[in-house]
Amino acid sequence: MVASLPAESAGDLPARASVLRRLVAGNRQTLLGLCVLGVFAAIAVLAPVIATAGINTQFANGFAAPSAAHPLGLDGGGFDVLTRLVHGARTSLLVGSVAALVGMVIGGVIGVLAGYFGGRTDGLLMRTTDYFLVIPDIPLMIVAAAVFGQNLTNIVIVIGLVYWASTARLIRAQVLSVRQRTFVHRVEAMGAAPLWVLARHVVPHVMPLLVANTVLMVANAIFAETYISFLGLGDPSVTSWGRMIQEALDQGAVLAGAWWVVLPPGLAVTIVVLAATVAGQGMEDTLNPRLKVGHLAVRRFRVRPLHGRLERA
Repeated sequence: MVASLPAESAGDLPARASVLRRLVAGNRQTLLGLCVLGVFAAIAVLAPVIATAGINTQFANGFAAPSAAHPLGLDGGGFDVLTRLVHGARTSLLVGSVAALVGMVIGGVIGVLAGYFGGRTDGLLMRTTDYFLVIPDIPLMIVAAAVFGQNLTNIVIVIGLVYWASTARLIRAQVLSVRQRTFVHRVEAMGAAPLWVLARHVVPHVMPLLVANTVLMVANAIFAETYISFLGLGDPSVTSWGRMIQEALDQGAVLAGAWWVVLPPGLAVTIVVLAATVAGQGMEDTLNPRLKVGHLAVRRFRVRPLHGRLERA
C-alpha cells in the first residue's frame, strides 16, 4: 500500500487539467473542428424536428427539383432528400463515434500494457499489432462485412478492429516515455502494484493523446462506413450517407442531372471528416508543439520567404 502521493505526481494534476483546457479552449483549430462536429451532432439529435416529412413517406415525382416543400428535392424513389440526410447523420455519426471508441479501447489497452510491462508482453502484443498494420484495411472490411452480416453492430466491430493498431503503436511509445519518469520509479519503489501505477499515474498522462487520436479516428471510421455502405455492404434497414450516395448512383441521378441527390450526402461526409481531422490535428499540435514548428512537418509545411534572408545578407 502506498503511503502518500509523490510530490511530482501531485504537482502534475493541475498540469494535466491545464493540458485538457488547452486542447479545446486554447486552440482555435480544435475549437472550430469541435464546433462543426457539434452542429452535425445537434442535427442528428433533432432530426425529427428538422425533417417534418417522414423518412418512409414516398411522394409522387421522383427526382423532383428543390422547392419550398422539399428544400433539397426528392430522390429517384420519391423520398425527401433533406429527411434522409438528417436521419443519415444519426447512422454515420453513431457508427463513426462508436467504432472510434472500440478502436481506442483496444489500441489503448494494448499500447499501455506493451509499453509498461515490456519484455515478452511487449514483443507478443507488438507482433500482433504489426500483423494488423500490414493487412489492407479496405479488403478486410469488405470481406468481414460480407461474411459476418450487414448490420450496424458488425460494421462497428469490423471498423474498430481494423483501426486499433495505429493507436496501440502511438500509445506504446508515449507509455515508454512516461515509464522512465522519476515519479513513476518512486511510486514503484514504494511498493505500489503495477495496476495501481498504471491507473493512477501512467494512463492519466497518455489520456489526452489518446483522446486526440480518437478524434482523428472518428474521421477514418465515418469514411470507412461511407464506402462500405456505398459498396452495398451496409445495413439495408437504416439510412446513412453512404447508402444515399449508393442509391443515387443506382437510380441514375447523375445521368438525370439530379445533383441535389448526390451532392448533399457527399458534402456532409466531406465536412464531417475534415472537421474531425482538423480537431484531431489541432489537439496533436497542442500536445506536441514540434509538429507545429518543425521545418519538415507535413501538416504545416511552408516555404519561408527569402526577403528577410536577403536583407540580412
